[in-house]
Amino acid sequence: MSSPDTGLPPAPERESLGELVGELAQDLSRLMRQELELAKAELRDEAKKAGKAGGMLAGAGFAGHMAVVLLSLAAVFALGAVMPLGWAALIVAAVWGIAGFALYSSGRAKLREVSPKPERTVESLEEDAEWARHPTR
Repeated sequence: MSSPDTGLPPAPERESLGELVGELAQDLSRLMRQELELAKAELRDEAKKAGKAGGMLAGAGFAGHMAVVLLSLAAVFALGAVMPLGWAALIVAAVWGIAGFALYSSGRAKLREVSPKPERTVESLEEDAEWARHPTR
């Protein structure tokens, strides 16, 4: 509505305080939902990494068990009578030992990559908190 006296354009309609508070609540609610979804996604990724590392460590445990069994059999055969069967068992046990070491090393390295804290979510929440303290920056 322009004033006939001044010829100025109409003043923009202002929203009521209740409408502004309602919009703010909706925005905050949406922001929190998005932050929760981000945290869930990050935790899912970290759980997958931990599961793979755990599987590798379990494989290393099984390989270590097999190495002990086969080394024991090889020692029995080698000490009891020097026969090719005993030496064959020793070679197989050495291979199992190498496999166990490789699985253990790989699993341990993967486990070090796992982060229990959702880094991006924490960073995003810190930015949100900073914006809430100083919305004009």
